[in-house]
Amino acid sequence: MRRPIMDREQQWQVIEQRRRAVADLLDDLTPAEWESPSLCAGWRVRDVAAHLAMAPQPPGPAAMVRLGIQAGGRFHRMNHDVAVRYSDRPDLAGEIRAHAASRRLPAVTSYRNIFFDVIVHAQDIARPLGRTVDVAPRAAAVAAQRVWTMGWPFWAKRHLRGLRLAAVDIEWSTGAGTPVHGPILDLLLVMTGRSVAVANLRGPGVEALSHRLR
Repeated sequence: MRRPIMDREQQWQVIEQRRRAVADLLDDLTPAEWESPSLCAGWRVRDVAAHLAMAPQPPGPAAMVRLGIQAGGRFHRMNHDVAVRYSDRPDLAGEIRAHAASRRLPAVTSYRNIFFDVIVHAQDIARPLGRTVDVAPRAAAVAAQRVWTMGWPFWAKRHLRGLRLAAVDIEWSTGAGTPVHGPILDLLLVMTGRSVAVANLRGPGVEALSHRLR
């Protein structure tokens, strides 16, 4: 099947647009919403916003090593702890907006990872609050393809073995086996472990998918 493609410049443009969309959403949140749980287990909305604000303002390699040691070498723990410490900044929305066009990258990642990261984290913030951050199906498909092929940290190809995921809003599918179909953004979310998106999917493989995400 023909895969949706975006070149480097197009992906950076989407990153900037999604950062601005997240900043606009954060502008409207109440104090209680800032403290609400996100779709990331153990992360508040405030923490996810801090993570997005920090991405174009990364610590240097030496600081990353020090933070990794403090987290016992656990990458997810380091990410969480750094975001929580940063989350008390007074204007996270303003920081995200001010650096929306930045192309600076943390030392351990690439623009392809920042691309899906901002798309997914926008949903982590919006969906639990009953808000929306729209994503073009083409962008979501490019992000989904990246997640499917990259391995760590999601290992989507391994965890979803035996299932065939197919989008209903764009020509995109992956995997082989029992069908699961739905909007490409929801497929991207389940590929990154967000079980809430299962409710928007259909097909004989949904039960198995739901079980794997529990």
